[in-house]
Amino acid sequence: MTGFLEQRIPEEQRGQRLDQALALLFPDYSRTRLKAWIEAGRVQVDGAAAKPRDLVRGGEIVRVEPLVEAQVEVAPESIALDVVYTDPSLFIINKPPGLVVHPGAGNPRSTLQNALLALDPSLVELPRAGIVHRLDKDTSGLLVVARTGATHLALSRALAGHEVEREYEAVVIGVLTAGGTVDAPIDRHPVDRLRMAVRQSGRAAVSHYRVVERFRAQTHVRVRLESGRTHQIRVHMTHAGFPLVGDPLYGRRLVLPKAATPRLVSTLQAFRRQALHAARLSFVHPASGEQVEFRAPLPADLVDLLDALREDAKSAVVDPRAR
Repeated sequence: MTGFLEQRIPEEQRGQRLDQALALLFPDYSRTRLKAWIEAGRVQVDGAAAKPRDLVRGGEIVRVEPLVEAQVEVAPESIALDVVYTDPSLFIINKPPGLVVHPGAGNPRSTLQNALLALDPSLVELPRAGIVHRLDKDTSGLLVVARTGATHLALSRALAGHEVEREYEAVVIGVLTAGGTVDAPIDRHPVDRLRMAVRQSGRAAVSHYRVVERFRAQTHVRVRLESGRTHQIRVHMTHAGFPLVGDPLYGRRLVLPKAATPRLVSTLQAFRRQALHAARLSFVHPASGEQVEFRAPLPADLVDLLDALREDAKSAVVDPRAR
């Protein structure tokens, strides 16, 4: 694969080590990999070679030449995928809840990456079979997958530059009176390594949310991301005091409104994943240069949850004028 990633180092990163700064600029690649590329001479800062420990001033132009290894250790598997859109440059996939994006500890196979390699064997030449960004296992919705090296580089750069619009639908615990913004850095939890947390040492993260529909003890919200940190919406909404319904890591005990309908009780008790869906994806197509947009309808379990919440809210109204 040929091509380069190029970004200007923001002034607010002044004083950081180069490998730290690159990890923030190019979140699709691990700090370990970026450090190895710096040491291999594949990174230039203002046209000159650099070292991982060099401190950045802010304002420099950094150019990275990625080195991509074939992902031959991941085997193709015939797994049905909902392909929303395809062309020679990319796929748009509507991922169902429960499907892991790529192999890892505890999930060695039957992942989206395995399925993509069966769908298009040439993806073996791209990092993670062309997967440009991720969704948690139990989050449903839209993912973009690059089919060429040039597309992968362009989309990775667009993500790093916050040029990909991502909008999610979620159901949270609590009744929000208005929308808002959570601007809080996210890092690994200091004790529980499976969790992320709002920490001043973390990477900058911004989430904008607005109310779609209110119920008696829950709210349907729409969330737009400026950044794409691990578990960002789950962490940010919990930080704001409104964790996602069903979230096994960041949620809290089952919350039922007074005299809830039997349907709502059973629906909430059975909802065992975070109520989160990647509903809209928009970006400049790397090949055509045109702005494209894709949408995915809510999956059946979220539709059922919202129906049960509406039914419960209506059953609780004694005097319509009191609403």
